[in-house]
Amino acid sequence: METATAPSARWEDVLPPTEKARYLPLSRTTDRVLQILLNGDLARLRADSVAESLGMSGTTLRRRLRADHTCYQFLLDRARQYRCEQQLRQHWLPGKCLADELGYLEVNSFYRAFRRWTGLSYSEYKLRHCF
Repeated sequence: METATAPSARWEDVLPPTEKARYLPLSRTTDRVLQILLNGDLARLRADSVAESLGMSGTTLRRRLRADHTCYQFLLDRARQYRCEQQLRQHWLPGKCLADELGYLEVNSFYRAFRRWTGLSYSEYKLRHCF
């Protein structure tokens, strides 16, 4: 999936590593949803608004994503993880600020997601990677 956009926003960069390097071809819809999430304001993007920007109903979007064995929430989580990692590579932010930037309404939801992504609490991650 080579695109003219920045190479840092590629689907392959967002997928977790697997034992075998195999990639399933994605539909154009799934790819476009992921691009919107990677480049958009995660605090404002909702599945229905993404569907509308793609010129389809929310039901059609769900059906097309299901055909790729995924869903909007999974793509949103991967986009948040990717953007979190990108942000922390540039400079450290307090958890509350980063949670807000990634579109979390509750800071604790961000902290749970961060632990799921990294296996570390936010403060443990800071101690290991920032000092």
